[in-house]
Amino acid sequence: MESGEWGKLFIRSAHARASPFDLVFDISLFSDRLLPATTDQLKSTFSRFASTECNGSRFMTAEDFVCKFLSLPVDAKLHSATVKLLARAADKDKDGLISFEDFSQFESMLRSPDALYLISFEMFKSSNTQTPQISFQDFQDVVSLTESGKLYPLQPDSDFVARYFGKDRRRRIGYLDFCELLHDFHKEQALAAFRHYDKDSCGRINVDQFCQIMFTAKRHLLNNFMVENLRKFCVRENVDYVSYPYFAAFNGLFEKMELMKRIYLNVSKGNLQTAVTKEDFLHNAQPHAQVTPLEVEILFKLCKLAHADRCVVTFQDFEHIDPDHLKRVSYIKRLMNIQAVNNPADRDAFIVALENVYRFSLGSIAGACGATVVYPIDLVKTRMQNQRTAIAIGEVMYRNSWDCFRKVIHHEGLLGLYRGLTPQLMGVAPEKAIKLTVNDFVRDKFTHDGNIPFWAEVIAGGCGGASQVMFTNPVEIVKIRLQVAGEVRNGSGSRVGLGSVLRDLGLRGLYKGASACFLRDIPFSAIYFPLYAHAKRWFADADGHNNSWSLFCSAFIAGVPAAGLCTPPDVVKTRLQVAARTGQSTYTGIVDCFKKVLREEGWRAFWKGSAARVFRSSPQFGVTLLVYELLQRTFYVDFGGTRPTGSEVPAVTTRYDHQEAENPYHFGGYKLARATFSGIETKFGLYFPKFSASAN
Repeated sequence: MESGEWGKLFIRSAHARASPFDLVFDISLFSDRLLPATTDQLKSTFSRFASTECNGSRFMTAEDFVCKFLSLPVDAKLHSATVKLLARAADKDKDGLISFEDFSQFESMLRSPDALYLISFEMFKSSNTQTPQISFQDFQDVVSLTESGKLYPLQPDSDFVARYFGKDRRRRIGYLDFCELLHDFHKEQALAAFRHYDKDSCGRINVDQFCQIMFTAKRHLLNNFMVENLRKFCVRENVDYVSYPYFAAFNGLFEKMELMKRIYLNVSKGNLQTAVTKEDFLHNAQPHAQVTPLEVEILFKLCKLAHADRCVVTFQDFEHIDPDHLKRVSYIKRLMNIQAVNNPADRDAFIVALENVYRFSLGSIAGACGATVVYPIDLVKTRMQNQRTAIAIGEVMYRNSWDCFRKVIHHEGLLGLYRGLTPQLMGVAPEKAIKLTVNDFVRDKFTHDGNIPFWAEVIAGGCGGASQVMFTNPVEIVKIRLQVAGEVRNGSGSRVGLGSVLRDLGLRGLYKGASACFLRDIPFSAIYFPLYAHAKRWFADADGHNNSWSLFCSAFIAGVPAAGLCTPPDVVKTRLQVAARTGQSTYTGIVDCFKKVLREEGWRAFWKGSAARVFRSSPQFGVTLLVYELLQRTFYVDFGGTRPTGSEVPAVTTRYDHQEAENPYHFGGYKLARATFSGIETKFGLYFPKFSASAN
């Protein structure tokens, strides 16, 4: 059979296997969180599916357990041997019948951290002995049932067999030895397949034979992208024959894919968009002796399948060639997953505009959440900054921020802490949205191969800060006047409200102090956003991923220096925007305000409310950026542009939740049963025939 036909066969069978049996995800993410099934649940389920009675006790047959209960898609008539083999994992007595005790113990086994190896061991055991061991015959019987075992039979006189079972093949091995045997069987089967075609022992095979081995004995290492492009890769590289070193390195690359990712993330410092050169990759691979230059060479040649013009590797390249079962499962369940463009090159002005609208919408929600959480702190900060301490004015109203907080609650009630929140929410949505959108937009323009220089980060942040002033200033001046309204009534003796503030200010008055807003917001954002981007990398895990806690900490920490250093212009802005009371100084502009405050109150006055400002801005941006990024992950839309660094890696599509809905009788460890059996295939390469001829 030609290699192209083998490729088509594998693709077709891969599609046919797109069933719950082939579910692939990291079982360890769930096994330690599953609650054990209760005895009542197990008894009820067992009674429902057990169809055989013997000596007054009910039992499950192999077909009951595999086909009816687990719903594994195995054709019981055509492949009864596969059904019996899979059921043997739960059959302690190995008599073909599963008792309730067996059923309960298997549920517990599925929750074990080494469930894959334990279940595989039980499948290979042919008899129940006091000392759990398997013989060479047990091992050969199971391997001969696999699809690759039929093509490349295990040779009884091979050195591999002698190492584990002795030259006379009489030695029996226990569980731990079996684990090593199963682990090493990968390489042995590949070597046996290579020898099968290298009949002259010349150390090389042709491309068709290479593809045939990869599509059969090593198909668990390939995803659909590699299946479709493997022969294309060989043709493009002008490979007529594949030497054994190249064959071994090719397989070694895929077996070490997780290590390759670690090296990439070490070079890119967690930035998943960074394009890494071969020289940098090799330099960082030196501490890992198991990574060879030939494996790195093959990796970069494979990456050229995605971008033929550049000899670099990005994390997206790993997504293309990575075996599906090694990809990380999404940390967050996406409520929406839309791909706006198939290729980044397809981005046009309309897509860019849609992306900005998308960011603006999410930024509005995030900004409103952040502002609401910290609004009481903001009110205290404003009143402290507005408080004049010149001797002529008399006794100060608030001794410190805590005193201000207590007096507001005492005189104005708890709702007094939220005075002015309505205009704040009306303005903070577009304010934060436009800041986040413009910052992301400008960063995209300066980002090349996932890298952006620090000066460009500063410019992007400054642009974001400048763009928000058109929304910030009207909101700020109305909010500030309402926040201090609790301290004084208007001329008629009534409380100051939103309507009276707007009438007093007028349209031009809404932009009073706008120059001071620029003076505060531009440096704040220029400091904040670069620090936030770098803090995310510091807090990212080994995979470059930021969880919710690291996102909040990054945003909070970045806000401390940004808010603290920008307190003086914030004080000037507040003084310009607040209506002066009788006896208080009035200001004609920024310079006049600065001079009078310095002369009348001293330099310390410029740092009034700095603590409240830091404790308001830091948590506010912590909440805002956390919500903003989580919304982008939850309502995921791929516009072909730059994703926020630290977002989760695109996840393998699974039907885990769908399985639970379809199988209300799967409790405790049985929720992982189908994924575990699938793992035996994807981890160990033990593919058993399951489908009828029509399905293939």
